[in-house]
Amino acid sequence: MTTTTISDCRIIELPGNVTNGGGLTTFPEDGSFPFAVQRIFYLYDIREGESRGNHAHIACGQFLTAAAGSFEVIFDDAIQTETVLLNHPNVGLYIPPGIWATETAFSPGAVCLVLASHGYDAADYIRDYEAFKKYKNNGKW
Repeated sequence: MTTTTISDCRIIELPGNVTNGGGLTTFPEDGSFPFAVQRIFYLYDIREGESRGNHAHIACGQFLTAAAGSFEVIFDDAIQTETVLLNHPNVGLYIPPGIWATETAFSPGAVCLVLASHGYDAADYIRDYEAFKKYKNNGKW
């Protein structure tokens, strides 16, 4: 059984500052970030009504932020579901392994920046929701 729940997900406000010249956001190097970043990618030009994600990870944790625009993240531990709106580039959502996540309701021009704790590994993805529920119940899928 995997014990990660939606209560392990959390909103993180990133340090930075805003001046009359604009804003600057940094990622903490003091060990307060939930993981060492191993992979960075972003999603953009998502058509209206489309969603992304729709999967869980076995080992990889992720941090999602709206680098531009806004989108919603629906996250699920096979028992409870929660939705958050990400719409500030200095605020993001940490999603630990074992949580199903879907990104949806992208505004025009939205950019979803993703930082991941692991490099890409196709075997780390659970892409079928029924398999995810089995994995949450017995640790196997």
